[in-house]
Amino acid sequence: MHDSTPDRCQDGPQEFLKGFRGYLQCDAYPGYNRLFKEGAIVEVGCWAHARRKFIEAEKTCIGPAHEAVARIRSLYAIEHEGKLLDASARSELRQNKAVPCLQELKSWLEKQRAEVLPKSSMAEAINYTLNQWDALNIYTCDGNLTIDNNIAERAVKPFAIGRKNWLFFGSDQGGKALTILSSFTATCQQFGINPWTYLRDTLTKLPTTPADQLHKLLPIK
Repeated sequence: MHDSTPDRCQDGPQEFLKGFRGYLQCDAYPGYNRLFKEGAIVEVGCWAHARRKFIEAEKTCIGPAHEAVARIRSLYAIEHEGKLLDASARSELRQNKAVPCLQELKSWLEKQRAEVLPKSSMAEAINYTLNQWDALNIYTCDGNLTIDNNIAERAVKPFAIGRKNWLFFGSDQGGKALTILSSFTATCQQFGINPWTYLRDTLTKLPTTPADQLHKLLPIK
């Protein structure tokens, strides 16, 4: 589900996730920090964001940055190995293989932090990763969790690209309308439903559908 706010302040996530309990996977954006203070929401880090920092560092610190990317790639190889496993088996695989890799990676990062220039892009990547370390390790504790939030990233990519052309939505209400429509089309896409076919069928049935039966019109197979 998409949502729109006039700015990026922390009030938006606070309101959107009011009453939510469970895991929340995200990047290290400070606007999310208040969500995790009470303990009802558990932060799950994103290794794609951490890896991206090291890829950027390869421009100025080729050797160490390249090794960091390779070490993170080994974590993804473990995920590929467990792709078809159920949650319990995937969690066991991560405990047996990913956790030792993560322990080695942390030791290596701490050693590298003492050797690289403090204000270099490599130092920035290392600090980002170590500051997020607990959150970046949470995925190994539950086989239902993922190593990154690339699914969500792909879902919002059209807006990240589009805003360069749109520049604005016309109004805050226009942004809300866009998020409602995009949530609808994304849900249809996830379940392999043609949005236009579904919408036409639903609007035809809507006037004669009792209020307690409206859930049957949702785009879910």
